[in-house]
Amino acid sequence: MTTLAQSPTLSIGPHAVQPPVVLAPMAGITNAPFRTLCREFSGGKGLFVSEMITTRALVERNEKTMQLIHFDASERPRSIQLYGVDPVTVGKAVRMIVDEDLADHIDLNFGCPVPKVTRKGGGSALPYKRNLLRAILGEAVGNAGGLPVTMKMRKGIDDGHITYLDAGRIAVEEGVTAIALHGRTAAQHYGGSADWDAIARLKEHVPEIPVLGNGDIWSADDALRMMRETGCDGVVVGRGCLGRPWLFGDLVGAFDGSGACARPSLREVAEVMVRHARLLGEWIGDESRGVIDFRKHVAWYLKGFAVGSEMRRRLAVTSSLEELRAQLSMLDLEQPWPPGADGPRGRTSGSNRVVLPDGWLRDPYDCAGVSEDAELDTSGG
Repeated sequence: MTTLAQSPTLSIGPHAVQPPVVLAPMAGITNAPFRTLCREFSGGKGLFVSEMITTRALVERNEKTMQLIHFDASERPRSIQLYGVDPVTVGKAVRMIVDEDLADHIDLNFGCPVPKVTRKGGGSALPYKRNLLRAILGEAVGNAGGLPVTMKMRKGIDDGHITYLDAGRIAVEEGVTAIALHGRTAAQHYGGSADWDAIARLKEHVPEIPVLGNGDIWSADDALRMMRETGCDGVVVGRGCLGRPWLFGDLVGAFDGSGACARPSLREVAEVMVRHARLLGEWIGDESRGVIDFRKHVAWYLKGFAVGSEMRRRLAVTSSLEELRAQLSMLDLEQPWPPGADGPRGRTSGSNRVVLPDGWLRDPYDCAGVSEDAELDTSGG
């Protein structure tokens, strides 16, 4: 296993994150139940960020959004990721978080590549507009009242419109506490390989603040290797933990030198699956809705195990904890952790045309036409 000379501590403002590992915000995934599981496996170590919260929906106190910003009493620091394209609305949302003590850390989303976000000029499209990025960061930091503000971004829109170095310098100038870089462009979505060299270049470009690397961390060893190869200050783990919340325990073991690495049997995996579904039901307030929401996780948890297509189909249509337990009990639960369960998981879509507002690429500085009307009104991606 790759090793580091010492286990580093990541500072996010006043918050010490040790080991320097962050759960990436993922729409429909990193809600309170999933964060609970990841945090339990890590022994409470690391930083676990909420799924994307839109600033307009937060300011308007949208019911779904107010549920998404709920944190368990044991979650410290409480970390919210905000999405917005209008500086004024972003500033209002940040001020609301401060005034109502809703979080301890604010992350800003400039990395989402999905069309409904980029067509509004948000997510990974936004850093192309340098002045707009500066205005949003200035409003966020200016209204944060001492809370650390960080940002997550991609390399750029596509290979012809790379923005991460300019965005990094603007972030430093506006008082951002740390930057996370996903080593892909928006056009790549989740295809191909992440460009770790870009993470190293960003670290050299903005030595004043911590830089976190994101992309292709499928194992604890990948995290250590990224830090050694890029010099980054921490890692952000996204798709690698889908159906594997115990990966955060592996990461703790890697950084503290113990080398602990979970290899659960199918019986142990099934127990986590039921607990995950139960936590979702408790969080939503309806067992059936919780189990239905859990369906998206089934294939990730069972990756590599000999289950069979018919049983996978049955598990993917369960609607109660009793039914889920019954279907799982029919499997060969003594199966050991399979080699095929390691490695890439989740979305792997390749090159895509990035959907942008009309004329978005004409001028990297002019942000006319971007206003409160461009804000999304629902949270969660």
